[in-house]
Amino acid sequence: MADVAHVVCPHCSAVNRVPAPRLAQARCGECHQALFAGHPAAVNEATFNKHVERNDVPVLVDIWAAWCGPCRSMAPQFEQAAAMLEPDVRLLKLDADAAQDTCARLGVRGIPAMFLFKNGRVAGQTAGAMNADAIVRWTRDALATHAT
Repeated sequence: MADVAHVVCPHCSAVNRVPAPRLAQARCGECHQALFAGHPAAVNEATFNKHVERNDVPVLVDIWAAWCGPCRSMAPQFEQAAAMLEPDVRLLKLDADAAQDTCARLGVRGIPAMFLFKNGRVAGQTAGAMNADAIVRWTRDALATHAT
């Protein structure tokens, strides 16, 4: 990561320039809320695209649906993973029912599904519920594999 990172605010979607060493304490210049709070941010199709395209930090997306039992059981695990991975990785939740175009574009065939983006490109994808430790391990392994 460069000395300065572009980070999309999970609250107002403003793009912020933040010195890399200050990511953990950074606040949005627009809405003044914390850029990283250790919780995944819920996004829609428009904000999803902005996060993937404009964040300099990798973005991990959990694609889920309210009617999906495994998705509901993985939700608290994904929340725990956010506390372990942020600010090195932005964690997002995307409702598959409300984002059908994005799911089709990504080729989602089953949920829960996780996609890891780095520099706007898919750096890894997996499907099925995982616990927090497995999410963190999978994310770090995928990032190490796609270090460039």
